[in-house]
Amino acid sequence: MVALAIVAAVLGVPTTASAAVVPVPTTATLVSANPADVTPHARDGETRAFAQVGNTVFVGGSFTQIRQTASSAWVVQRYLFAYDRITGTMSTTFLPVLDGAVNTLVAGPGGTLIAGGSFKNVNGVSRRNLVALDPATGAIIDSWVGRSDGGTVRDLALHGNWLYVAGAFNWLNGTAHVGLGRLNATTGAIDPSFVIDATVGRHGTTSYVWTLDVAPDGNTLVVGGNFTLVNGLARNQIALVDVSATPTLHDWSTEKYASPCASPTTFVHYVQDVKFGEDGSWFVVGSNGGGGWPTAYCDVLVRFETGARGSGLVATWADFTGNDTITSVEVADNVIYLGGHFRWMNNPNASDVAGPGAVDRLGIAAVTPATGMPVNWNPRRSGGASMPAGTSSWGSAVPVLWRGSDGLYFGHNSDGMGEEYHGRLGMFPLAGGRTFAPMNPPTATTGNLYLNTGPGTVAKVPFDGTALGTATTVSQPAYTEAGATWRVNDRIYWAHTVAGTPTGSRIDVSLYNGGAIGSPWEASGYNDWYNPAVLTGAFFLDGRLYYTRTGANNLYYRYFEIDGNYLGATEFVLPTTGVTWSGVRGMAWVGGRIVYGGTDGTLRSAPFDPTFAASMAVDGTTATVISAATPELSWSTPSTFFSVQ
Repeated sequence: MVALAIVAAVLGVPTTASAAVVPVPTTATLVSANPADVTPHARDGETRAFAQVGNTVFVGGSFTQIRQTASSAWVVQRYLFAYDRITGTMSTTFLPVLDGAVNTLVAGPGGTLIAGGSFKNVNGVSRRNLVALDPATGAIIDSWVGRSDGGTVRDLALHGNWLYVAGAFNWLNGTAHVGLGRLNATTGAIDPSFVIDATVGRHGTTSYVWTLDVAPDGNTLVVGGNFTLVNGLARNQIALVDVSATPTLHDWSTEKYASPCASPTTFVHYVQDVKFGEDGSWFVVGSNGGGGWPTAYCDVLVRFETGARGSGLVATWADFTGNDTITSVEVADNVIYLGGHFRWMNNPNASDVAGPGAVDRLGIAAVTPATGMPVNWNPRRSGGASMPAGTSSWGSAVPVLWRGSDGLYFGHNSDGMGEEYHGRLGMFPLAGGRTFAPMNPPTATTGNLYLNTGPGTVAKVPFDGTALGTATTVSQPAYTEAGATWRVNDRIYWAHTVAGTPTGSRIDVSLYNGGAIGSPWEASGYNDWYNPAVLTGAFFLDGRLYYTRTGANNLYYRYFEIDGNYLGATEFVLPTTGVTWSGVRGMAWVGGRIVYGGTDGTLRSAPFDPTFAASMAVDGTTATVISAATPELSWSTPSTFFSVQ
């Protein structure tokens, strides 16, 4: 995991492109990790698109046959079919005949179904790459005039009555448009005011637009694909278009898709999918490409801020797979879903193997919008022992993830998902999923500071944000040999030495609500690669673990996802001034300030604002002394934490 718009990281990523953005975690709802059992199956090729009209789900792709169950006979139905979303029963009335693949589907206005792809004829009638169909019968709607005369349609996005079209074309409806266009969704008529052309392909190839999305408010369009210019201005693979009035190109560009990845001839373009967040203030990009990062965003999921302006922009965060492709992304219910042929997330430190910090995610994953860290959802692209003969458990792509009314639909070019057979398509239902809320330290400024003072004992010191009360000694037999400790919600995380572990120490978790500190349990698999014994103080806030460590004069952070207890694989340095971090011993976040001890036993406090990370997150010249060391109490150990109780 790499944060890019905020601070200079160990990878040497530039930071001058945008102001610091520190997204705040929000309550999120995950779909079930168990795919629905009633969805039908397809054969050959892949599923590339879904749409829903009423209770009917429409499925498009390059497949040639479909069947109801694993034991049913295959039925020839090429490229497009429909089924009932509740029962899974395949439609016997919607049977359009196309002579080429369907790449994208949209439920259009007036109960229509609009399809784009690489076909020339539909139901025996010429309809070049675009068509509107009756969703009940599959008949062509003759009055709809949209056509892609010059080439394939790759993607469609609908907002209001505007239908945005992306692909490998030079003409729409007989009008010159290169890669992009906008139609009246009701009639299919071209919008002459939309004059945005994506031209000049990379490495001498023909240009095309591969993917696009429109923000929920309809004001911004993000496009990605094989181009280097948009309306004559440099835009490598990705661009933002202002569509709030007369469409114009936004002053937004990044160089992170300019450099080639591992093989320019294989990965001509490596932006694979784009999707806006639900409030439109950010969007995510998934890519392929192999090696090439950090110079280029190859095989990585990144978040950009929609409102950023200028050139050379960098992402807010980046989650690297370790050189495996991401082919699709979807955002729903404050969760980012991604699919592809990756094997891990949070894997920036290795190539084609699981490096330190890698989290196992086989072909499908869910991450948090705040940090890009994986959450505890892991169905896996695998069919297990349930696979019928002649099927494939693994393939190169998940071309589409799409949130329908009842769950997350997936299309892939294999047949296994969630250790079950799901030929070329399926759905993770919202029913059976779960909602999880972000966890943080206490927000109150009055409570108690705790300090481990001996084996199984702590000092409990009343603290009102500025001054200390009288300390009392409390027995806590479960909290022994404690190192750096941080409070999160109803628990504490704490480091301690443990003989026989891979690093000689580990991070444990204990429930705590003011009484006895609970028996510890091991937090996560990161204990086999991370050595928390080096921490000299730590606190958690908004998805980040901030800390100091032995022999280093910096304030660091890593992403830390509580839902699953996953520790970020990359260490970042926050810019600060006026604090000798190598002398810090123990830290806590209290009401917007860092309260910290030191090797001299003194307890101090300084304002903390990570959104000032572009300049100074901590200014030690404004620090205040809370208490000097006394014979009874010295703030010189790493185990300080704050709790209301």
